[in-house]
Amino acid sequence: MGFEAAIVSNDRSETNHGCGRNCLGPCCFPGARVPLYLYGEAQCMDTKGETIDFLHSFILAPWMEKQKQGLFRYDVTSCETKILSGDCGFIAQLNEGRHSKKRPTEFKMDQVLQDFDPSKFNFTKVGQEEVLFCFDPENSPFATSSNMVIINVSPIEFGHILLIPRLLNCLPQRLEVNTFIIALQMAKQANNIYFRLGFNSLGAFATINHLHFQAYYLEYIFPVEKASKKLLVNNVKGFNIYKLENYPVRGIIYELGSSNFQELSYQIVTVCNILEEQNIPYNILIADKGSQIYLFPQCFAERQVRGEVEAEILETQVNPAVWEISGHIVLKRKQDFENATQEYAWKLLAEVSLNDKAFNKIINLVTNDKYYSKM
Repeated sequence: MGFEAAIVSNDRSETNHGCGRNCLGPCCFPGARVPLYLYGEAQCMDTKGETIDFLHSFILAPWMEKQKQGLFRYDVTSCETKILSGDCGFIAQLNEGRHSKKRPTEFKMDQVLQDFDPSKFNFTKVGQEEVLFCFDPENSPFATSSNMVIINVSPIEFGHILLIPRLLNCLPQRLEVNTFIIALQMAKQANNIYFRLGFNSLGAFATINHLHFQAYYLEYIFPVEKASKKLLVNNVKGFNIYKLENYPVRGIIYELGSSNFQELSYQIVTVCNILEEQNIPYNILIADKGSQIYLFPQCFAERQVRGEVEAEILETQVNPAVWEISGHIVLKRKQDFENATQEYAWKLLAEVSLNDKAFNKIINLVTNDKYYSKM
């Protein structure tokens, strides 16, 4: 359900009025009143017993209000978008504002695991005016560990938001089972195939080392969603595992069947944690209302450092993160947008992919049944 609720804390005294910046940190945020959405197994109802349209009421409509208030760095709704000719259906967008006004990365790109650094930019430094709502499970104590949803002030698309699990716990950009489930639940609650969530690890073009997922609404089928796939594991604990075929980036697909989010999250996060420990960057796309999860181990930054990425690709200054890998190519220069072709998009994404030998090691990992046991 949705209602106003206060962020509570036992650590803030009555006389503490914060740092004066009205931020999301423990200095200012405890005591703030923000909309709260409690999710559960049943459909969410309002006080009149009517079903709440979560996507429209909590995300898209409030996002548009923030747009009217001038809180974004540019108007993403005026960006040109086109479908590149060819059978893949790559989506190209010209977004010059994101290139010139997006916040720069403040950490090393060659280390997937890095500690949270409070001196660097993080989401506790965001102004409260950027908050949309809290997203918490039913019967959960509403406290400083709440999951916050804020606008992305440098958006890629309409409705572009950030989901920050347990905001004030200041978690680094690393997956855990209980935080990944939150993202799956948001996809489920949105109940719309055009609303997708993405995750970029450090080294795979996450720009902030404070745990977060991105999400936005785009009424196109992503090319990766149309790509062919080959079954690897059939109906293990209620889900299937596939590998992508005939796509420029090698990837793994987890398909939810009769399983629940706990089982699915455990399997995916176990593999991702091993990738992190082996310093292999990766991206994740959560699609089809949380029932399709795409995992892309990648090596673009590593290849770039070694001088293996072609100059033609580097000149476009495109950092292939989860949205680009999924087939939504965000271009920063008008000439690149006007000249973009399916061949260019394929060539760009091929630079991201692990080679066969490295990818087969990950296939062996995800098909190893010792990781299917329940926590």
